Amino acid sequence: MALQLDVVLTKQKKEKPDFGRLGFGQHFTDHMFIMDYNPEKGWYDPRIVPYAPVTLDPAAMVFHYGQAVFEGLKAYRTKDNRILLFRPEKNMQRMNISNDRMSIPPVDEAFLLDALKKLVEIEQDWVPTAPGTSLYIRPFIFSTEPYLGVRASQTYKLLIILSPVGAYYAGGMTPVKIHVENKFVRAVRGGTGNAKTAGNYAASLKAQNEAKDLGYEQVLWMDGVEGKYIEEVGAMNVFFKIKGEVWTPALNGSILDGVTRNSVIHLLRDWGIPVQEKRIAMEEIYQAHLNGELEEAFGTGTAAVISPIGELNWNGNQLCIHEKSVGELTMKLYETLTGIQYGEVEDKYGWTVQVNETVASS
Repeated sequence: MALQLDVVLTKQKKEKPDFGRLGFGQHFTDHMFIMDYNPEKGWYDPRIVPYAPVTLDPAAMVFHYGQAVFEGLKAYRTKDNRILLFRPEKNMQRMNISNDRMSIPPVDEAFLLDALKKLVEIEQDWVPTAPGTSLYIRPFIFSTEPYLGVRASQTYKLLIILSPVGAYYAGGMTPVKIHVENKFVRAVRGGTGNAKTAGNYAASLKAQNEAKDLGYEQVLWMDGVEGKYIEEVGAMNVFFKIKGEVWTPALNGSILDGVTRNSVIHLLRDWGIPVQEKRIAMEEIYQAHLNGELEEAFGTGTAAVISPIGELNWNGNQLCIHEKSVGELTMKLYETLTGIQYGEVEDKYGWTVQVNETVASS
C-alpha cells in the first residue's frame, strides 16, 4: 500500500536566530519528519509534525547496541530565491547502504526524498540568506525495540530534522591543521567504516580531543591493519595534489563514499586533471613534501564542502602545505561546487534539485 504523508503544522513558531551568526548545528526549525517501522507494517505512519523531544523506553536497543545510521545534506537559497538540494538521491542511496550494514530495514528512497523536499518546503523561511549559509538536513534512523538480548531490533524510527547553519569551521576557508593519528584506529575493512553509523563517530572522539589539545582541528586516520595508509579525515574525505596529479584514497570498504568526494573527482576529470584513487602511504606524502612536490591538500564533505589543509603533523614532523594558504585548485573546486549549489554556476551535470516553486521572503 502506498504511504500517505500526513502534515500537522505547529501553532507556535519559534523565533529565528540571526542568520549572520549561526554557527553549526545549534538551532532547529519548527517541524520534523517521523516514520516508524515494525515487521508487520514495514515502514508506516510517515508524518511531518512540530519539532519536539522523542520518548523512548530505557531498554530501547539503540542505547545498548548502537543500531543507528544518519545522513547529512543541505538546502541552499539562491539569489533569485529558489531553494536547491545538491545530489540528494546520493544520500538516499547511501542511507540504504548503511542500513544494510547495520541490519536496518531499507527505506523507499524516492518516498523519503519526496518527504524531505516537503519538509524543506514547509520550512522554507528557515533557509538562511546570509552568504555561505544553508539549511543542514539530518535524516537518521535508530532502533527502538525494548529488549536486552543481542540481535537486530524489530522496530525503528526514522526522523529528519533541519538546522540553519553557517561555516562548519569557524575560520571558513582558512587552511586547517591536521594531526596524523598513529595510536587509535577508526575502522578496518569488513567493519563499519563505509557505513554512516553513529558508532564510527563515537570511536573517533578520543583521538579528536587529543588532537585538539595539541592545537589541531582534525585527525587524519591511517588504516587499521598496517597503520601506514591514509584513509580519511574525521569529518571529510581527503585529497592531495602532487606534481599536477590529484591523489585520494581508494574506497576499500573502510572509507565513507562521500557525495562531495564523488563530485570533486567528477569535476577534476572533466577539467582534464589526472586523478588517482589508490592506496596512499603517509610516507609517500612526506617524501613528496620533502621533494617540494606536495602542492595542495584539502578535505571534502557536506558540512565544510572544501576545506584546505595548511599543515599536517606526522610523528613530530610538521608538513607545511602551500605556505599554509589556499591553493588555486582547492579554491577553484570550492567556488565551482558552491556556485552550483547556490545556483550561481551553471549546473551542467544535473546535480541540483529545486524544492520550491516560489519562496516567501525571509
